[in-house]
Amino acid sequence: MDAQGHTDFDLLVNIQSYSDAELKQLSESLEKDEREISKRRRLIHGQLDILRAEMVRRLRDKHRSGEPLFGEGDVDRLSSILSSPRRDPVDGSSE
Repeated sequence: MDAQGHTDFDLLVNIQSYSDAELKQLSESLEKDEREISKRRRLIHGQLDILRAEMVRRLRDKHRSGEPLFGEGDVDRLSSILSSPRRDPVDGSSE
């Protein structure tokens, strides 16, 4: 919501009434938002890549040292997760 109480959708409802300058300003604002979101997404993907690489490195080290890759109950837990109804990650409800 912006300072005038408009939601993103409200800004586009009366788009035909906007002047050329207002349309240009809105376009520039949305393009800036998109660039910021894109940059944030790229940073998150980079962090995920680093985390995954570390997880792989640790698993590789465990394997080389002869440690088991799976603990007791891991397969049972995975089977339970895969056989249970899918949960919505946002509200936790089942499908």
